[in-house]
Amino acid sequence: MGKYYVLYNPLSANNNGKKRAESLKEILNDKELYFYDITQIKDYSKFFEENVKDTNIIICGGDGTINKFINNNEGIESKYNIYYYPTGTGNDFSNDVKDNELNDNGLILINEYLKNLPTVTVNGENYKFLNGIGYGIDGYCCEEGDRLKAKSNKPVNYTSIAIKGLLFHYKPTNAKIYADGKEYNFKKVWIAATMNGRYYGGGMMSAPNQDRLNEEGIVSLVIMHDSGKLKTLSIFPSIFEGEHIKHSDVVKVITGKDIKVQFDRPTALQIDGETFVDIKEYSVKSYKNNTNITEKEFNFI
Repeated sequence: MGKYYVLYNPLSANNNGKKRAESLKEILNDKELYFYDITQIKDYSKFFEENVKDTNIIICGGDGTINKFINNNEGIESKYNIYYYPTGTGNDFSNDVKDNELNDNGLILINEYLKNLPTVTVNGENYKFLNGIGYGIDGYCCEEGDRLKAKSNKPVNYTSIAIKGLLFHYKPTNAKIYADGKEYNFKKVWIAATMNGRYYGGGMMSAPNQDRLNEEGIVSLVIMHDSGKLKTLSIFPSIFEGEHIKHSDVVKVITGKDIKVQFDRPTALQIDGETFVDIKEYSVKSYKNNTNITEKEFNFI
């Protein structure tokens, strides 16, 4: 038979996470499944000690669900077989790895992807991240999306938010960037995203050449800069195919292991889809330079 412990996020997929997770009953009909609401787990060490009697765990949710899991379970990838069953709305992680890792039953074995993750520091707190850091219009979109979610259960159209933000609401910043000891200065920055994987924002291929399993721990910083509203708007759709980097006059990709981004005014930032507001800077370090991770309680997506 084989036992599988399913940790699902009921808030994912616009509060349909439990229903989507339960589809595993048909997919894994020859397995013994135990379902647990991951949002109710407060002490992971105690939970695993008291409940998990086998080596197979399935995480069901979106990118934010995995993010919270990895930030509260240091070294867990060495103790269990950890699978991911995407039930979120964006599912950027699964989009990035599914061609190589998706099994016939829809599960992705993710142990290898949970090792050697980079760390982002925001407001003095450290967090591992799986996909990327969005800063600028992308952070604004998450902030506005959270505001809309608080008012309604309707699905949020992030593309619409981005277009309206580009045209009317979001004002670009100036940025100072440090990457492996080199300093860069940019004006009219719309995006300053640091990527561990290729995708973020629900399907945008921000860093098409980024390899999340590269041995050096290198990340990609993608800056969209020195562009007016209309030109930025005309280029923006190409980010879904990773074609935006061809516009080298306004898009620059910097790779490195030690990144720091400073804006000249506070704006929103997102870590794997989780929003932080009024942020003036963030820094990223490769796993080879990582400090201890401070456990923090994330909101779920």
